[in-house]
Amino acid sequence: MTDLPTILVIDDEIRALESISRILDEDFDVNTASTVGEATKILEDEWVQIVLCDQRMPEQTGVEFLKTVRQRWPDAIRMIISGYTDAHDIIDGVNEAGIYQYITKPWHPENLILTLKNACKLYTLQRENELLAVELKMSPSGASKKVTRDKERLRQDYDFDDGIIRSAGSPMDEVCKTLRQVAPYDVPVLLSGSSGTGKELAARALHYGSLRWNKPFVVENCGALPDELLESELFGHKRGAFTGAVEDHTGLFERADGGTVFLDEIGEVSPAFQVKLLRTLQEGEIRPVGSAKTRKIDVRVIAATNKNLEDEVRAGRFRADLYYRLAGIVVRLPDLKNRPGDIPVLAHALLDRAMSQLGKTVSGLSEEAIDCMQAYGWPGNVREMQNEIQQMLVMGDEDSELGADLLSRHILQADPVGSDEPDMLPGLISLEGSLKDRIGELEARIIKETLIRHRWNKSKAARELGLSRVGLRGKLERYGLENVKALPEKRKSAATTG
Repeated sequence: MTDLPTILVIDDEIRALESISRILDEDFDVNTASTVGEATKILEDEWVQIVLCDQRMPEQTGVEFLKTVRQRWPDAIRMIISGYTDAHDIIDGVNEAGIYQYITKPWHPENLILTLKNACKLYTLQRENELLAVELKMSPSGASKKVTRDKERLRQDYDFDDGIIRSAGSPMDEVCKTLRQVAPYDVPVLLSGSSGTGKELAARALHYGSLRWNKPFVVENCGALPDELLESELFGHKRGAFTGAVEDHTGLFERADGGTVFLDEIGEVSPAFQVKLLRTLQEGEIRPVGSAKTRKIDVRVIAATNKNLEDEVRAGRFRADLYYRLAGIVVRLPDLKNRPGDIPVLAHALLDRAMSQLGKTVSGLSEEAIDCMQAYGWPGNVREMQNEIQQMLVMGDEDSELGADLLSRHILQADPVGSDEPDMLPGLISLEGSLKDRIGELEARIIKETLIRHRWNKSKAARELGLSRVGLRGKLERYGLENVKALPEKRKSAATTG
């Protein structure tokens, strides 16, 4: 198994360190420090890819420490976490310490992990760019051919048929058909759908299927930054434009000239910034912060949101004129719960990808595991499934089959999607019944989940539940669970004959 990315977390509160370490431990090699001295020693001894530092510390602020990190270990991705959102601190951090992300407390574990994983990708890209720069100096023609090959590979990776994984007859077929038709035409596209449905993947597919495919594709999460910083990130700024602006900064629109800008979470931008963005889209030009001159830009804009922007326009929270500028074509991506037929092929594809990334090989996913996945609603969509399969791979045995016992408890105990399906838990009564009936249904789910985790060993399940084998057998008969293990085969044969 390959090494996990190394992260250094610095906070003078021990409980905060323990909490973050516990959450990140599965995905990262976590080092912790409660003082600047401890952190410096770790940086001197370890190869650290990400430094996550609290802003308020007794010895010096996080920004001050990360300035030193930037000077001594410039390759490390620097991030601040803080309960205080002072705009000057954020701007100073970005410009003086070169901070990648400013994370505010309270933070959500899944969002924190996703942000850190994106930071790891940035670290890898930076290293690849450094190697490419060396290759360009040593052999310009060879490096140029390599760039062309890499771009062609990316184009293939994000092909509508291979990059967007789905089964035959999937609801995604219509989405891919629309994306394929829209891609060659230079019109703005608005991608709508819940978080984790693959909007960025669809945006990349649009870019690599367009005439701009060999030009830059840049991404900005509009919901992660305050207005001042978002304006600087997108449009750039001049030296001296504000405190901490020690050098000119080229914005993403200018960097993407000739290519595509993907504006994620566009529904989160403030009304004030909507006006600035509208002018850029109308005039095809930007004005960096602190500059009196405008610059023409040629970009295609693809935006994404998990909100219903039509409702936001009617409520007065989103400008109608900006909406119509962004929504040249609207493409709605379905939730994973509405794509049950895609779950087996998607799960196996995500497993293959996880094995490649982690360097660990297993023989596949059991039918029971796939069956449980199809019965779950996946509120976090593909991103949640990706995390679940990665966890199963880490916890499973090398070269073995990953069974349903490795799935998280909330998946095993969840309400089945389409709870009118008679095979799932036969004999159970609707949640609209009496208190006794509801308790019975809950008890049945817990028993089934416990049996799955113990691979249907009734002795172990009875022991965990505090029941005798006779008592457990009685409950299995009462709830019609004696033959639940065989249900995946029943459903499969029923689907084949139907």
